[in-house]
Amino acid sequence: MANRFDSVIYSPYGAYELKSKYQKYFMMSTGIVTGFFLLITGVYLIIANLDDGAIDLTGRVIKTVADLGPPPSVAHTPPQVQIQKPDIALPKIGIPKPVADEELLDEDVVLATKDELAEIVAPDITAEGEGIVIDIDDDPLPGDFIPVEIQPELIHKEKPAYPRLARQAQLEGTVHLRVLVKKDGSVGDAIIQKTSGITSLDDAALRAVYGCKFKPAIQNGRPVKVWVSFPYEFILYDKRK
Repeated sequence: MANRFDSVIYSPYGAYELKSKYQKYFMMSTGIVTGFFLLITGVYLIIANLDDGAIDLTGRVIKTVADLGPPPSVAHTPPQVQIQKPDIALPKIGIPKPVADEELLDEDVVLATKDELAEIVAPDITAEGEGIVIDIDDDPLPGDFIPVEIQPELIHKEKPAYPRLARQAQLEGTVHLRVLVKKDGSVGDAIIQKTSGITSLDDAALRAVYGCKFKPAIQNGRPVKVWVSFPYEFILYDKRK
């Protein structure tokens, strides 16, 4: 009796009925899901093919590359940008004004053409017998380059007066001057190129250099003006004994 009761409690009651119907329910659910998917896909395709409210059900068959047509960027012309033109007043036509008779050109005046101006040749200043002499007497600047064949030569060096206060203070130094040697060998101008650091020595050197005498510089056989460097040394010999 006990064994029968146990078999009733633990027997898989209803398993047979479930196994006989689950395939039916599985096929039914799969068909519902598939139909719903097809319905959603069909609705999407219909909406995508709408053109101005009309549905193109005929379709289009593309057989060649030419049937594809141009890309959208070429097929659709971009909108034209309207550019406003600047408001510029037109030039006014000049009105001739009467002038005095003295301002009128003579009727017999003939203006040279461009070709005639090109044919005008300057006189050859190197030709012999012309009597043309170029003598520019302007003083060159200290920084100007003056080509010379023979540099100036010192003939006489004027000795500067040693400043009394500098001698008493036993001050020494060298003044570097920039000197303009004229065509006759005299000093035309002088500037301090490098100071000695003592004002009295610089002033004494500037006063003395105008008493110096040079042989002038020579270029093309003629004397020319040129700037040269010239040092002045102030040394106390008594200090070195």
